[in-house]
Amino acid sequence: MTSGIGKKTHFGRKADAGSRSEQYIDLGTMVFDDEVMSSHSGSTIKVAEIYRYEDVKGLVKYLYEGHNIIIDYSSLSNDDTAMKRITAELVSVAEDTNGDLAGIGNNLLLVTTNGIRIDRSKIRGSY
Repeated sequence: MTSGIGKKTHFGRKADAGSRSEQYIDLGTMVFDDEVMSSHSGSTIKVAEIYRYEDVKGLVKYLYEGHNIIIDYSSLSNDDTAMKRITAELVSVAEDTNGDLAGIGNNLLLVTTNGIRIDRSKIRGSY
């Protein structure tokens, strides 16, 4: 019966009985030459609904963290005063974060950060 000390492994090296050190490479932390790193890495696009002006305060936190948000304001679409306050607040945050703000579709706003600009021209499909 052998104890395993000095036993050859599949790779031609001798394995020690007491040490089983395995090495792992974290591919997520590696940067490859053909990869393009951008300042937008880590940002996401979040979807939110707001029902009153006070809901904007919760969204501002995500914008300052670098996330982009699509906001559904359907429930407030008839309240002009609330919409003016909301858009003024979001324009201010977009300027602070070097972002942009635009209405998209019916009752939707898109707020971006980190230099992301919104192209307001539509790409139209053929008829």
